[in-house]
Amino acid sequence: MQAVMQHIGPQKEQIAFILKWVASFIQILGYTATAMQATPLNMYLFLLGITGWLVVGLLWNDKAIILIHVVALSAMVFGLVSA
Repeated sequence: MQAVMQHIGPQKEQIAFILKWVASFIQILGYTATAMQATPLNMYLFLLGITGWLVVGLLWNDKAIILIHVVALSAMVFGLVSA
């Protein structure tokens, strides 16, 4: 993983900037789908948004963002598998 991050180099901040906004928009769509009772679409949208933010956390090496999104992703996957 470290080799991938080093290869990204100077483009890392631009990638993180775009990804955080795309992931945020996808999560907003997930909240909207939840309000409209559109399941399981809402779960898949949340999975995409959470994964996007996890990648942002990895790009920034931000352990708090990584932790919360690993926990959230684990809970979402567990919920989907056990349903």
